[in-house]
Amino acid sequence: MNIEGNLKKARFIKRINRFIGEISVDGEIHKTHIANTGRMKELLTENARVIVRHVENEKRKTAYDLLMVYKGDSLVSIDSKLPNILLEKAFLNNHIHAFRDYTAVKKEVTFGKSRFDLFIHRDRHAAFIEAKCVTYVREDQVASFPDAPTERGRKHVLELIEVLREGMRGAVYFIVQREDAIAFTPNRTMDPLFADAVEAAYQAGVEFYAFTCKVAPEEILIYKEIPIFFS
Repeated sequence: MNIEGNLKKARFIKRINRFIGEISVDGEIHKTHIANTGRMKELLTENARVIVRHVENEKRKTAYDLLMVYKGDSLVSIDSKLPNILLEKAFLNNHIHAFRDYTAVKKEVTFGKSRFDLFIHRDRHAAFIEAKCVTYVREDQVASFPDAPTERGRKHVLELIEVLREGMRGAVYFIVQREDAIAFTPNRTMDPLFADAVEAAYQAGVEFYAFTCKVAPEEILIYKEIPIFFS
């Protein structure tokens, strides 16, 4: 997908709270919206090179959106909304091998006590899909999620077991929004309860997939499937 808008290079200064950061654009200090509540401490370091989008909107508290961060020479997309959009486009275009021909897609559909990112179906076959934005890659090139405890994520994973009991498919897609990962594993050190939920759901038949992305300042696309290690 193309990244629209007035994109600019900037330098990251500091994170003020979960949603607001401070950046330097052309030597001037501005506040920017951060569309990701993860900690991203290894990415959002002082003076890190970033890509931001300037937004003209008087109702906003910030004039910029923080979109991407350089890790060395590689770009990392940090927008946590993008996995939903990328997967929706991929399903609509029949590009997801595990769900061939599931091209009827609905967003934000409720099952039980959870609202899932996508509901896809073909004929009488249906599946609930949860998408997770992954930005953290360890030094051994293994991507990992989450980088902060996620009760909501654990609940969604366990709810997918109930989806299976209703005769439908359930799947979690970990979308690694960078290209340098060679495998994925749940981040047990950060959130052991989430890792336990993933293992329990996997044993119950919930499907798990992980994909890296090619990221450029004006474009991001799902690139390559990588293996998952559950423990």
